[in-house]
Amino acid sequence: MQILEKYGRDDIAWVFLGKTSKGNTVEFVESVQPPIPREDKEVIIISTLVGCPAGCFMCDAGGFYEGKLSAGEMLEQIDYIVCKRFGDFKVPSKKFKIQFARMGEPALNDEVLEVLKELPRRYIAPGLLPSISTIAPVAREAFFESLIEIKNEYYASGRFQLQFSIHSTDYRQRDAIIPVKKWNFKDIAEYGKRFYKEGDRKITLNFALGKENIIEAEKIREFFDPDIFLIKITPVNPTYRAIENNIESAVDSGKKALPYHPGLLEKFEEFGYQVILSIGELEENKIGSNCGQFVQRHLNSKLKISEAYKYESIR
Repeated sequence: MQILEKYGRDDIAWVFLGKTSKGNTVEFVESVQPPIPREDKEVIIISTLVGCPAGCFMCDAGGFYEGKLSAGEMLEQIDYIVCKRFGDFKVPSKKFKIQFARMGEPALNDEVLEVLKELPRRYIAPGLLPSISTIAPVAREAFFESLIEIKNEYYASGRFQLQFSIHSTDYRQRDAIIPVKKWNFKDIAEYGKRFYKEGDRKITLNFALGKENIIEAEKIREFFDPDIFLIKITPVNPTYRAIENNIESAVDSGKKALPYHPGLLEKFEEFGYQVILSIGELEENKIGSNCGQFVQRHLNSKLKISEAYKYESIR
């Protein structure tokens, strides 16, 4: 891995721009979650595709697509951070989370499955916790069936995290936000019942919540069992795509509240869901390491976002 540039600070997050051994330019992230110390939690977020064909309305990593990364290219991203941070392939952190979420929809690349099988062999990491976040594109049933087998064989007893992007309960609005063919709620719910086993982490239904997003808790409860699924609500991070599509975040990060969706959190809780309002570290917006952000888009844009991408490159 040849590092071209990096942005950030050691006590929060780094975004790395690198060139793989096959010549593909990728972005990947290392982060911690203050005040949690690194020995308790270390997070790496890697790219799985070069670009992304999905083109979600709030994500800067879409809009172009140049192919899939090999398993080796994905592992190069992890190897670089692990070896630089810890000196070898031993990761002592109590939680070592690897998210397949920087650039690319992971379910579109079968090589992700090979990486998932390789991770426990490659790293001495008792806290290893892979995390797949997906829009569940259609015609990828074989990938998801293999994912069940891999989770059960390598990551039983709550050592795997699966998240589906939902964003809206209005099908028309959801199709606008995620403009590709994907599983509907019934498909996701039925898969979740087969994926989840006793002792597993609950499957996350994620809502990146904009002011205009339509969310009916009743519709979620109609399909999703709160014993299997949990609800996570996150801000819409400052991205160029969100600005272009007039998406404003509905999360008041300071007050940790949803002023445009009053009573929504309570309604989900009444239905028995575990609810997470995940705001995270706002300084990551300035670094450009948050979900949906993409440094290469920033570098190529004439428009500049005042509250994001404020860090200078360190070569």
